[in-house]
Amino acid sequence: MSEPKIALVTGANKGIGYEIARGLGATGATVLIGARDAARGTAAAEKLAAEGITAVPVELDVTDPVSVSAAAARIGREFGRLDILVNNAGILLERGQAPSAVPVEMLERTFATNVFAVVAVTNALLPLIRRAPAGRIVNMSSGLGSLGITSDPQGPYAQFPLLAYNASKSALNAVTVSFANELRATPIRVNAADPGYCATDMNGHAGPRSPEQGAIAAIRLATLPPDGPTAGFFSEDGAEPW
Repeated sequence: MSEPKIALVTGANKGIGYEIARGLGATGATVLIGARDAARGTAAAEKLAAEGITAVPVELDVTDPVSVSAAAARIGREFGRLDILVNNAGILLERGQAPSAVPVEMLERTFATNVFAVVAVTNALLPLIRRAPAGRIVNMSSGLGSLGITSDPQGPYAQFPLLAYNASKSALNAVTVSFANELRATPIRVNAADPGYCATDMNGHAGPRSPEQGAIAAIRLATLPPDGPTAGFFSEDGAEPW
């Protein structure tokens, strides 16, 4: 009998991240609940444990290099490898500003979490992912990061001109492809997931989809078979345009 997979989900104490952890836990994986707030991470892990899921809280502020290094060291010490990394933690700071009214400082803060932190976390954990038989890295993107979708004036997201957020998710897609290309000759698969427009704290619970629905694409990508795709961008319904 094979050992349970070890999966880390960042920003997993609520919303889509929590549902991704829940779904991976339901497959038998040991899920590490990455959370900036230790108490909230513990509460989420306890809630999942009550459902029979093996969940371990991991204090992790993805924007803090010291926190990232400490989390990677702890995972290496306690588990020896990492089979699945879901970079889910993200922020949306804009509230209706026109692109020309968005201050550069807002872009810097948005990119710090949505792009730079993903690279930092992935780099810190990649040695452990390489130890897994077939590592999986999933970056939580958005349809708002698709140039093909957002450039269509009749498309579903043309009315959301969120300069900082949209640009950060486009950049995250490029980051995804870069890592996938570097790791293409290995068993590691790297893909971006579009959860769709889900009701979460990030958007004031305005989306028509549930967090559980938003987790579907990420769970699929995190559990791909050996011949699964890499360097792709997928929603629940299939491949998305870049």
